[in-house]
Amino acid sequence: MAVAYERIADRLRQSIRAGRLRPGDRLPPEARLAEQFGQGASAVRDALRVLREEGLVERRPGGGDVVRRPRATAVRTNLRHQWEKSRAREPLEERARYGITEYETGLRGRDLVFHASYREIEADEGLARAFALPEGTALLERRYRTRYAAERTPFGLVTSYLVREVIAGNPELLDETNEPWPGGSQAQLHTVGIELGHVEERVTARPPTPGEAAELALPRGSSVLVLRKTSVGVDDRVVDVSDVVLPGDRTEMLFTTYLERW
Repeated sequence: MAVAYERIADRLRQSIRAGRLRPGDRLPPEARLAEQFGQGASAVRDALRVLREEGLVERRPGGGDVVRRPRATAVRTNLRHQWEKSRAREPLEERARYGITEYETGLRGRDLVFHASYREIEADEGLARAFALPEGTALLERRYRTRYAAERTPFGLVTSYLVREVIAGNPELLDETNEPWPGGSQAQLHTVGIELGHVEERVTARPPTPGEAAELALPRGSSVLVLRKTSVGVDDRVVDVSDVVLPGDRTEMLFTTYLERW
């Protein structure tokens, strides 16, 4: 049997999901909620804590609790890689018109804020193993953060690694100011003669680190999806290793598998 604070949380949750309480609406003060539900102040406080942890309400300094505006969601599908490959050789104007984030969120380019930063590093043991190269191999580390302009947090935390020697034939690939690159990473690799043959993605889930929770503004109790993406050329050489941290409260993973006919 549900305890008092759970019943209060459930009633408020139903009102939010039914639209009776809308995003931005301020909830009544705790004393009024206690009177409304015939319960003590501690039960109301516990109920509001639960709703904050679920991301349904948020506390505003001096303004009490308000219904949280739903975050823009992203649907990450395995079809994204072929979609990106098919566009890699299209004219610049076409590639610049629409990117992978628009594809996954349904937003328009003008609704997005993009940030990229590059630095050169040496491969540690884990990255050396992923690329099947010696430790200390020069890599280009690329960090990407893309967010909806109406929000303050990115859709995910993306760190991509390329072998510097492999891409050095096109100096533009070493310059972060050329981002966002029309057509994405596959279009970049195409400029140095690389065609991807397959992409492997391994997905796990875990609690966020304090830094991840802060950067993604995750409700307490949320998990993150951790994705290791390995891009392999048609010659079976690993050309790109990416680590992606996705917020579990606003990311959907969709896998479609086409089966051969009998």
